[in-house]
Amino acid sequence: MSFGIAIFRNGESFLAIGVGIRIGIDMVERLKDKIALVTGGAMGIGFGVVERFAQEGANVLLADLDGEAASASAAKLAGLPGRVVAVRADVAEDGIGERLVERCVTEFGGIDVLVNNAGIFPLAPVLAMPPELFDRVIRVNLRGLVFIAKAAAARMVAQGRGGRIINIASVDAFHPSMVGLAAYDASKGGVVMFTKSLALELAPHGITVNAIAPGGVQTEGTSRPLQGMTEEEMERMLAAFTARIPLGRMGRPDDIAKVAVFLASSDADYITGETIVVDGGLLLT
Repeated sequence: MSFGIAIFRNGESFLAIGVGIRIGIDMVERLKDKIALVTGGAMGIGFGVVERFAQEGANVLLADLDGEAASASAAKLAGLPGRVVAVRADVAEDGIGERLVERCVTEFGGIDVLVNNAGIFPLAPVLAMPPELFDRVIRVNLRGLVFIAKAAAARMVAQGRGGRIINIASVDAFHPSMVGLAAYDASKGGVVMFTKSLALELAPHGITVNAIAPGGVQTEGTSRPLQGMTEEEMERMLAAFTARIPLGRMGRPDDIAKVAVFLASSDADYITGETIVVDGGLLLT
């Protein structure tokens, strides 16, 4: 007959099983005392990442275009091991990267992890696409990401203790999911290639740069009808999309957040320049 008892000491758990003892440390607070910046962190994938990071002991600057939503989301996470501070930020603004990094330094003393999550996906077929829409998508999804990464990397190099940059790409970087997302797809393809180039540049400084490519993820944004669609049409489209996923469901923000924790932790010390696809097998179909 076997039995088990959990004993906790200094935040670590030790498990005794049967007549022998096996000692192990739970995967708790893998990011203890790390300092992270997450853009687009008020909801969806971004909030999932912020929550996981704070659970794992990281102090997080939650940046979002919607300042009120950012503050409300940060308040929900009070009491977790890591502290979360909210700030309003438009990643398309010039100089926003430097301002966000400086805020990290002011609040927490530096920056160790950047998660470039902020992004937009307005629907417009190319033949009906105004230049302003394309420019806005590229400015938010790619240009903003690039220059926030630049600011974070510069601070990480100056600190001399390495760092992690994690860019949120998309399976649309590899295969279009539907007509109307050409601008979005182009921006996410750029994210994947930029990730590789920056990884090569920053490797001598001990800074890893990786990307995550989510498939369909159920969030506040993806639940709203797209422009020109009724709620019924949106429901039918999501049902058809879900039917293509081998694992049989849409992704959840936490599915992406858990991979972000892995890439931010010491578990991923020897991984750089890679894009991890998290899509339930969608690209297999």
